[in-house]
Amino acid sequence: MSAPTTVRRALTGWGRTSPGVAEVAGIRSPEDVVALLAAGVPGRGVLPRGLGRSYGDAAQSSGGLVLDMTGCDRVLSVDTEQAVVRVEAGVDLDRLTRVLLPLGLWLPVVPGTRQVTVGGAIAADVHGKNHHVAGSFGAHVLELDLVTVDGKTHTLGPDGLDAALFWATVGGMGLTGVVVRATLACLRTETSYAVVVTERCRDLDHLLERLEEGEDPALPYSVAWFDAMARGRRLGRAVLTRGRLATRDDLPRRLARDPVRLPPTGGGPAFPIVPAGLVTRGTGMAFNELWYRKAPARPTTDVQSIGAFFQPLDGVRDWNRAYGPRGFCQYQCVVPFAEVDAFRRAVSLIAASGHPACLNVLKRMGPTGRGLLSFPAPGWTLAVDVPVRPGLERLFGQLDDLVLAAGGRVYLAKDARLPGGHLEEMYPRLGEFRAVRAAVDPDGILVSDLSRRLLG
Repeated sequence: MSAPTTVRRALTGWGRTSPGVAEVAGIRSPEDVVALLAAGVPGRGVLPRGLGRSYGDAAQSSGGLVLDMTGCDRVLSVDTEQAVVRVEAGVDLDRLTRVLLPLGLWLPVVPGTRQVTVGGAIAADVHGKNHHVAGSFGAHVLELDLVTVDGKTHTLGPDGLDAALFWATVGGMGLTGVVVRATLACLRTETSYAVVVTERCRDLDHLLERLEEGEDPALPYSVAWFDAMARGRRLGRAVLTRGRLATRDDLPRRLARDPVRLPPTGGGPAFPIVPAGLVTRGTGMAFNELWYRKAPARPTTDVQSIGAFFQPLDGVRDWNRAYGPRGFCQYQCVVPFAEVDAFRRAVSLIAASGHPACLNVLKRMGPTGRGLLSFPAPGWTLAVDVPVRPGLERLFGQLDDLVLAAGGRVYLAKDARLPGGHLEEMYPRLGEFRAVRAAVDPDGILVSDLSRRLLG
């Protein structure tokens, strides 16, 4: 079989910062991956890429060869009795949702967008609103097929002789090989809706108090939007939402007629190009005020589509354009529960910085997973999207210092600028990861702009 042809393209992450130019090959099958690796790799290395929804430079390799996996996207089988699906790695979570829901199945863990490939979800070990209950995506991968740089295909599971390579791949940011197939455990559901409880929290302490009171097992999904610009007595005011998958009996009559209604196709209207950027201090403050005020003053319960509850931003295509041509960075960190004062200082620092931030999320995280470079760890996590402007690097550097001192870490799938020296302090199993990577790729052929920046 001949190797796929390549096209020279400029690539960025979702934040639209730090572009890089690479040769991009469209992969249509696992055999294409084997053929390309057998044909030889350019001196700047090779890297798999999905839909490019990591925010920084994790899925680009300047001067190298990038494998666009989105064409390797077949759903191979669905076992409804065992609630298991087998797919090629390029299938995205949106399409997989459309296949599974009519069969009464869904994924146990979903991130804030369905525009992510299964391979990308494994590489970043994505997490969702139920991490404290269900762990991250990798905890539900039963098996994966990984093509290493020698062209060999390895079938890996979470336990057994090859478990170390499996857990280096889950959360390994594509640096151990190319995931070409995966078998996933599924969750049973009667509907495509969620029962959602919404309430306001007047400030950060009120929000943390509500979350510390214990998770309601009947509402396994929880997340808070918080105002990252409010200060003083309003610091960290928030809208807290908790939910569960709805049963047929939960649905009002008009929805019960079609209990598994699928999300609209096409991702909704495209966001217009805004040359100067829409997110400024003025618009940010106005948005935050409106978002807080539109939430009910008293807790309310309603039924929402899974798209509205789990992935509301998927309703607007290219929403990243709102930040203008210079793009934006997301800072996502997790800080141990015992270091809540450091977490409060981080929120105060963001609010006092003067940088506009509208899409801000706060959650509780559950136990640490088995992935050697997986992000989730027990503690508080926050994520803020901030447009690129002068002073941003100083703010993020101050946040780094707080997170490091507290024993926390930043999320590599969201990072675009972390200094390399911080990685070993934040990820205590980095040495194990380096050893596994060296064993399967001794010449460092699998490489990304992120790995050059952080791993050398």
